[in-house]
Amino acid sequence: MAEVAILGGGCFWCTEAVYLEVRGVTKVESGYTGGAQPNPTYEQVCTGETGHAEVVRLEFDPEQVSFRDLLEIFFTIHDPTTLNRQGNDVGTQYRSSIFYQSPEQEAIARQVIAEMAHVWDAPIVTELAPAAPFYKAEDYHQNYFAQHPLQGYCAFIVAPKVAKFRKTYANKLR
Repeated sequence: MAEVAILGGGCFWCTEAVYLEVRGVTKVESGYTGGAQPNPTYEQVCTGETGHAEVVRLEFDPEQVSFRDLLEIFFTIHDPTTLNRQGNDVGTQYRSSIFYQSPEQEAIARQVIAEMAHVWDAPIVTELAPAAPFYKAEDYHQNYFAQHPLQGYCAFIVAPKVAKFRKTYANKLR
């Protein structure tokens, strides 16, 4: 039976591109969560005024990949120590965040965050919050990297993250 994870690690194009390659992840959707405005648009989220984060909603088979595995990948492919930013992407919509679906996911997330605190040189600022309504992003954001690999942001920001994932987690590739 599939489980759900919702993770925000900066621009959703980066996060989505990595998780599409993870064995056991059966569905990846880019979207928005964590804010107050219902059905926000990309343009509205980009203002930083909706309170939403850019996130990916993952459906995964826990027999093939655990929530813990997904979080270990998450903490490898983005910097969880920068508040409301990833590289040149700045704003609350780019915050590092885990929106847990159950008390079990919350406990696992707290444990992984504590373990990762020893890996990073600065404090982890990842937001840990209960799942909130998820709003799927516009169709043109779905599978963005695969459709636009030579676009500047994809070539210089997304591609290196995907390459790092492939090198670090070769055993978890589809």
